[in-house]
Amino acid sequence: MSFIKKKTLANLKYSLSYYLTMFVLKLKGIKKDFSKDPIDYKKIRKEDVHLPTDRFFKQEKVRSFTIDKTRITEVKGDVDSNKLIILMHGGAFICGPAKHHWDVIKTISQKTGNTVWMCDYPKAPEHQIQEISNNIDLIYQHALEIHRSENISLMGDSAGATLITCLTQRLVKNKLDLPKRIILVSPVMDSSMTNPNISPIDEIDPMLSTTGILSAKRMCAGNLALNNEMLSPLNGSFEGFPQTTLFMAENDIMFPDELLAGDKMKNAQVDVELIVGNGMPHIWPFLPVMQEAKSALNKIIDILNS
Repeated sequence: MSFIKKKTLANLKYSLSYYLTMFVLKLKGIKKDFSKDPIDYKKIRKEDVHLPTDRFFKQEKVRSFTIDKTRITEVKGDVDSNKLIILMHGGAFICGPAKHHWDVIKTISQKTGNTVWMCDYPKAPEHQIQEISNNIDLIYQHALEIHRSENISLMGDSAGATLITCLTQRLVKNKLDLPKRIILVSPVMDSSMTNPNISPIDEIDPMLSTTGILSAKRMCAGNLALNNEMLSPLNGSFEGFPQTTLFMAENDIMFPDELLAGDKMKNAQVDVELIVGNGMPHIWPFLPVMQEAKSALNKIIDILNS
């Protein structure tokens, strides 16, 4: 039986760490950077962390290898663990991973004991969505050579969650083995950003602007239209999806299209759980310091351990 759960992890009265996070976001000028056309991807990339300096990532159980043009950082799980978590980081297809992605990897590895792959895939504008998607397909194919599909979980935030969603659509279409579950954190469901309900949220979104997001997506699209399924999974099918968890944020310009995606999943009889962060910004479960983010990340860990 299909069902759709709606939960709220963030209370109407926010933590002090929430207000601190909002202040830091404003201080760093993230909204300003994502309000430019063309978007200054070189400036934004200065926050990228490709080789973390944290002692945790210098252990013997951590190794790196390459699949096509994607650098995989593997954190090996417990000796008896045969479970794999594949994480596709966000960054509007133009940047990343960032420090908060590595912090999430560390926490998930420590609290699940699963093997984790951080996928540092090729970025736009040097690479377009078709090439990036081919890389993602190869990563999953390689994972199936090592792990049973029912032991694989796919997770991503923002553009990374878009890549996970589109990969799942291709797997269903091609009748290939599906992962046990997918976890989507603030996915971009429609890169054309034409939903009229986006505009009022754009005014209060503390991180993103439609102008900058559209610029980044155009850099990634190549010859494809922005509403193509490879960039906009909302325009594809959700039939046959595995267990899905979708984290959304009210103060995120992606929210209106995520609601539409949730409805399409429900109509497709997907086992889906929607988790809405009241007053939360984009990718809120992955943000550092904020107590509401820690609660959401603990929820993700519970799902992975289930």
